[in-house]
Amino acid sequence: MGIFNDIKEDFSSIRKNDPAIKSNIELFFNYPGLIAIINYRIAHKLYQKKFRVLARIIMGITQFITNIDIHPACSIGKGIFIDHGIGVVIGETAILKDNITIYQGVTLGGVTLEGTKRHPTIQSGVTIGAGAKILGNITIGENAKIGANSVVIRDVPDNATAVGIPARVIQKGRIKESSAMNKIPDIDRQLFNYMLKRIQILESKIDCNENKKELEDLDRLYDSFLKSIKD
Repeated sequence: MGIFNDIKEDFSSIRKNDPAIKSNIELFFNYPGLIAIINYRIAHKLYQKKFRVLARIIMGITQFITNIDIHPACSIGKGIFIDHGIGVVIGETAILKDNITIYQGVTLGGVTLEGTKRHPTIQSGVTIGAGAKILGNITIGENAKIGANSVVIRDVPDNATAVGIPARVIQKGRIKESSAMNKIPDIDRQLFNYMLKRIQILESKIDCNENKKELEDLDRLYDSFLKSIKD
């Protein structure tokens, strides 16, 4: 009964996590992540029973249909929600616990060719933003948030938020909202704002009588850039 209970949890996780769903029929036609996870459940059982070629064939066909690449040997818990799913890759030795949300383009990859544990462990309640890459035998703690397009190469503690390339922890403590990816600060924008403000202060110290035309051109470019990042 284990596999059927897990599949039941997979169906219910979409209902809990995606407000866009309006009917059960959509589950079979609009959620490639669900198809990939159900096929993984079957392939994983076969892989464990040493039918490894058949398991790889099933997941190969699944990849062709869904554009989601899950190795049948990896370990995936209950209530996994792969939203949109296009481009998701989950490697052979990856371990995913329960109630994890994964957005499109996520890679749970390895950084070595050795036959050891070389893929990440994702604890329960984690949310991984679109395009994020989590690489190597590292652990992402419970209820952590990984920002979109981040590259994570070190452990992330429980209830933390990590962003950037390479990712660094910018917030500790659980965000109250269950899917608060929009609450993650844009640290690159903050850095640009700092640099621009500093340049502005330095420019104010320069003698404006010299190279006046060039400075006016720079001011126009500066104002244009400020407007672009505010829009």
